[in-house]
Amino acid sequence: MPPIPQITSLSRRRLLQGSLACLALPGCTAVKMNSQPIKPATQFVAIDAPFDMPAIEIPDFTDVANFNIRDFGAAENNQSTTQTALRNAIAAANQAGAGKVIIPSGTWPCGPIHLLSNVNLHLEEGATLLFSANPTDYLPPVQTTWEGMECFNYSPLVYAYNCHNIAITGKGTLQAKLDVWQAWYARPKAHMDALANLYHMASQDVPVEHRLMTYAGANLRPHFVQFNRCQHILVEGIHIQDSPFWVLHPFMCKDVVFRHVSVSAHGHNNDGVDPEMTQNMLIEHCTFDQGDDAIAVKAGRNRDAWRLNMPCRNIVMRHCRIKRAHQLLAIGSELSGGVENIWVHDCHFDGSEVFQSDALPYSGTGNIVFIKTNERRGGFVRNVIVENVKADSIGGGILAIDTDVLYQWRHLVPTYERRLTPIEHIHISNVSVNNAAFISQIKGQAELPVDEVYLRNLTVESISGEAYSHDHVKRIEMK
Repeated sequence: MPPIPQITSLSRRRLLQGSLACLALPGCTAVKMNSQPIKPATQFVAIDAPFDMPAIEIPDFTDVANFNIRDFGAAENNQSTTQTALRNAIAAANQAGAGKVIIPSGTWPCGPIHLLSNVNLHLEEGATLLFSANPTDYLPPVQTTWEGMECFNYSPLVYAYNCHNIAITGKGTLQAKLDVWQAWYARPKAHMDALANLYHMASQDVPVEHRLMTYAGANLRPHFVQFNRCQHILVEGIHIQDSPFWVLHPFMCKDVVFRHVSVSAHGHNNDGVDPEMTQNMLIEHCTFDQGDDAIAVKAGRNRDAWRLNMPCRNIVMRHCRIKRAHQLLAIGSELSGGVENIWVHDCHFDGSEVFQSDALPYSGTGNIVFIKTNERRGGFVRNVIVENVKADSIGGGILAIDTDVLYQWRHLVPTYERRLTPIEHIHISNVSVNNAAFISQIKGQAELPVDEVYLRNLTVESISGEAYSHDHVKRIEMK
């Protein structure tokens, strides 16, 4: 039998409660204890929001055992042994009831990491998890999503499904090698056909398990981090560098805190955070340097979202810096499940100047707030509050609302069912911008005008276009 790795930092309380479980290694038989396994302690984050928002419950891994991947055979120059060590360390921490998987200083090549409940992936200062760019490393397929539609696709680089009490913490880096994903940023016909195929399957209620999207040419890039149907999540302190697709994606999750996280990802669809059909979430003291939106609040696409029926609700973003992004806050266009109670305050948007990244040239549209939908989405948007925001030069404006955003989908696939999106109670106040194209631009629909927009104390030093352009707005107040 191979030697059992040393478990460090075991607390006296855990010893007294006799909760040690045998590690999940070959030849090791689990021992059942009379007492229940120790779970991580609980922290409650209370937010005095301008809407009814319960305290967010997140795990506290201060007093748990450590599981260092070196003790499980990880080697800096060997992806295979490191991958096995990560898998075994995560399993051992989970079987122990709660544990912290330690990534020590060094560069550790790996494939996908699948988290389990009651596990904290902790990257020490100087540690880098370097994720493979070989798509076959992310097989077999897992249940995931693509732009609001469920499917089976390549595993996200870090993935958790139906887990609770999970965390990614520390001062280390998660970095994606872009060799193949960068080539997949392109949209040749085979990729567009795959998107249309998935759209048709979702529109016709084909069971998710039959929506296999890893066939040759489909090239649906995986998310960097996806928490899928999870509860009680903490991501704190880490840096994320580069990404195949969306960077941080909590999907159908509850009780989520992202704090002191920095992201630098300039590739195609590289949003910073995409809360989708997620409820009770705080994003604070983060830095975003993106090839797409800093935060894009979403709620699923069309029939999939109507089936799942979980609005995105109670999302707070505060004290964040956006170095580069298309928008500071985007809502949609995948919002069919509904979006409500969004509060963004005390953030700074450096601007969206054209820049050349390693991935591709990029020019941001640069809105502070962009709400986008179309005739296929349905859902709703209500009670969006943005205040105390400063920006340098942006290419768009402070508020943009467009109810006819379809991008490539306009001619790619048909409208199966027409459902308009009510948009109401939008509050923007105390925003100052040095240079912008406009202050507010709203393109509502004649059948269902945007209603109750409140714009207060918005200042732009230099405006290159028309300050205000409002079509099909029922009630608007500007002070």
